[in-house]
Amino acid sequence: MNNKKLIQYLKNKKIGIICGGWSKEREISLLTAKNVAKALARIGLKYELIDIGRNFHKQITEAKIDIAFIALHGKPGEDGTIQGFLELLGIPYTGSGVLASALGMDKILTKILFQYGKIPTPKFVTLNRNEDLVEKVTLAEKKLGFPIVVKPRYEGSSVGVEIIDNKKKLIQRTKILRREFGDIFFEEYIEGMIATCGILDDKPLPILELVPKKERFYSYKAKYTKGETEFIVPARLDKKTSLKIQELSLKAHKIIGAKGYSRIDLVVK
Repeated sequence: MNNKKLIQYLKNKKIGIICGGWSKEREISLLTAKNVAKALARIGLKYELIDIGRNFHKQITEAKIDIAFIALHGKPGEDGTIQGFLELLGIPYTGSGVLASALGMDKILTKILFQYGKIPTPKFVTLNRNEDLVEKVTLAEKKLGFPIVVKPRYEGSSVGVEIIDNKKKLIQRTKILRREFGDIFFEEYIEGMIATCGILDDKPLPILELVPKKERFYSYKAKYTKGETEFIVPARLDKKTSLKIQELSLKAHKIIGAKGYSRIDLVVK
C-alpha cells in the first residue's frame, strides 16, 4: 500500500496516541505524543491523545480506537505490556510485537542474544537484587577494569546509567541504583564515537553521530536538553565502516524480532 492509499484508508479510522504512563520517561513520552499529533493533524487524520495511568486497560477500552500509535517511553509501552493488551482487544498498533518489545527492554537478554548472533557487545557482569553486591563489584573490577558503566536492566533513555572510575564509588552508587531499579549490570566502558542507526521497514537509515558537549556519554540530560549534544549526519565515517554499522544494526533489529522501526546505539572504536 503506497502512502496516498494508506492515508486515505486511515481517514475513516480513529487513531489513539497512547502516551504518558508512569515511567521515569513520562515527560519525554508526552513530547513525543505532541509531535505525533501535529504530524497526524497535518495530513488530516483523526486522533485522540490517551495519557495512560495504572488503569490503562479501562482508558484504552473506553476510547474505542481503531488503531494505536504507541508513543510511550519505558514501561509499560516498550516492554510488551501495552502490545499484549492491544492484541487481546484486536487493535493494530505501531512498532514491534510483544516478544520483541520485551526483549528490547531487557538489556541483559538482548546482550545474550547479541553474543549468540555474534553481534559485538561490551563485556558485562550481572547483579540481581539478591546477590552479594561487593562480591559482584569485585568480579566486575577484575573482568572489566575501570572505568565501569553501570546500567539498570530495564530502563530506557539512559535513565540510571553512570560511568564510575573507582571501586569505592562503584560500591556506593551500586547500592543506591540497585535499591531504585532492582536488577542492574556492570558493562565494559568503550571509548569512541557515539553513533546511532535507525531501521525503518527493514532498511538501515543514514548513521547519526552524537557528540555530547558536557557529558562523557549520551546521557538522559544530553538526549533531552537543548544544546547539550551536537548531531552530525551523515556521521564522519568512511564508507566501509558505515556499511558495517548498518549491517550490524539491521542484524540487531532482526535478532530480537523487531518490526517496523527501531534504533540501534553504538560506540565506534
